[in-house]
Amino acid sequence: MTRPTFILLMGPSGCGKSTVGPQLAGRLAGLYLEGDDFHPPANKAKMATGTPLDDADRWPWFDLLREAVARALADQPDRPVVLACSALRRRYRDYLLAGHPPGTARIVFLSGTRDLIASRLSDRVHEYMPATLLDSQFAALEAPDPDEQAIIAEIGRTPDALVDAIVRELGAR
Repeated sequence: MTRPTFILLMGPSGCGKSTVGPQLAGRLAGLYLEGDDFHPPANKAKMATGTPLDDADRWPWFDLLREAVARALADQPDRPVVLACSALRRRYRDYLLAGHPPGTARIVFLSGTRDLIASRLSDRVHEYMPATLLDSQFAALEAPDPDEQAIIAEIGRTPDALVDAIVRELGAR
């Protein structure tokens, strides 16, 4: 089976999407899209106050992400696209992957415990995502179901080891 053309790299804030994503895209000779770059200013301002986004905030952002992925795939169809996006709920993932033919899109879930991620966030300064939002992220998190055929990548290892494992899984399926 060929490698997917679209990889949705998902998980809560602090799990390593922005570190693993560019490395993964590089290893796959692909393009990296940072979901945070597509948040409208109002979303960033809301999160900066410690207020979680609601669906009214998220759906326009998801539209922007889908458009960016489609544009990237149209502009460079020979290169896979890796999108880093929390995509915490199943319906969000389904929406982001809609329209991609079977076998062309994969989910990679960067999975870790709340304590591990909290310890990472305590050492991180982020433009608008305070560590206080971590509990809301875990409350919203719906881990991928088996039918989503997600690659589950446990984050308790180095970014290089994570990327190696993900690339192996992508090649094996």
